[in-house]
This record gives sequence, C-alpha cells and structure tokens, in this order.
Amino acid sequence: MTARIALVGDRSPHVVSHTRVPRLIEALAVHDRLVLDAYWIPTEDAAREGAVRGFDAVWVVPGSPYRSEEGAVAAVRHARVAGVPFLGTCGGFQHALLEFARNVAGLADAAHAENDPGAEEPLLAPLACSLEGHEGAVLLAPGSLAHTVIGSDRSVERYSCRYGLARDEDALTAHGLRFSGRDEAGEPRVAELPGHPFFLATLFQPELSGDGSRPHPVIRALARAAVDHAARTRTDQLTGSGA
Repeated sequence: MTARIALVGDRSPHVVSHTRVPRLIEALAVHDRLVLDAYWIPTEDAAREGAVRGFDAVWVVPGSPYRSEEGAVAAVRHARVAGVPFLGTCGGFQHALLEFARNVAGLADAAHAENDPGAEEPLLAPLACSLEGHEGAVLLAPGSLAHTVIGSDRSVERYSCRYGLARDEDALTAHGLRFSGRDEAGEPRVAELPGHPFFLATLFQPELSGDGSRPHPVIRALARAAVDHAARTRTDQLTGSGA
C-alpha cells in the first residue's frame, strides 16, 4: 500500500531538513516497508482551496518564514478537520499552534512575530534563548502519543529554531490541545490533539536526527499513520462505506 503525503513548505537546497526528506522517505521504504509518494507543495499553492485534499498525510516542514502564512495555516486546518494524519516540525509546530488558536480557541488576533513583527502580543515570539543549532532534552508525558511514538520519558533532540509559544497556553489546552513534551524548564516543545487519528507537532526537527539515513520514530509513526489512512480509504472506496 502506497500513501500519498503532502510536504507543505517552500523547498530549498539551503534548508538541511529539506535535503534530508527524500533520503528519509527512501529509508522508510527500504527498512520499514512504508512506501510514501511525496509531493512538495509550496505554501503559496497550499493556500488554494483543496490544495492538500486527497492526501493520506500532511507534513508542514521547517523553513519559515514561509512565503504564505495563509497556506501553512490552511494545510494544518485541513488535516485537523478532515482527520488526516498530520506532522508539523519547527515552523510547522508554530503554525499548528497558530491555526488552532485562531480557528478553535477563538484567538482571532493570534499572530506570529516572524510574520508580523509589529504585533503587540504575538502568540509566537522569539525565544528567550535561541535554539538554532542546539540540542536539548525533551520530557514526554506518559500516555501521550509522543511518549508512545518515541518510547521514552526523555529524549534529546536537535533544533534549528528561534520562535516558540509566548502566551495563551491555557486557552489552547482548554480547547483540547495537549502539550505532551516540554524542555527541562517546562517550555512547550511538543503538541498533539487527542481524539485525532494522528496529529503531532514538534518544535524540534526529527529530520536532523542522526546522519539522516534512518528515520526518527516521529517520522516513522507519521508514515505508518499515512499508510493506515490509505488502506482505510481504499477499503471504504471498495465497500462504499465512505460515501
């Protein structure tokens, strides 16, 4: 079973995570027998109606500032509403929070300081200490999707990031978002959506794990969720139960 995955981001040979994605997809097929048919969708294209419809998974990849904040947010919203497996890493994490804040938590003025430097109280703001090029420990909540996927209470992860959640954490969690991974100072580093088939966002970049030849557990879990989604979709089409 082959699953179609939308890689939403502005592809560049200068973004290390982008250069690693093709190798990781190949490794998933070779080592895990998880076959992904990947399509890169620029954020400007993702803003169009139906741009990511029909895919078995959506991955909003790093590389912000994106050319279109609207496109990145629209891709997240589709995956959340349609129940399509979703992964957001680094900038994808940030825009997943932005989408949820605006469309679920009622924070219509939620802004990202990287995209809107004039915002008075942005939801996403520069971190007190930049994580660009750093490694750090992430503590995972027992029983969470992130904990199940990574298989440990603690993981050391790599970052290339300068922005994080600055406010309204309680408003987001009150509406169902769960921060299931935090750094040792208690700052949010992983978010997920209980009740969704697979919705995971990480401020760290699992693409940068190791030498890029073996997929990080988070990426492997997304691939498995995508293949499962493809199988269910095909079954529904054959039986007519999806009509």
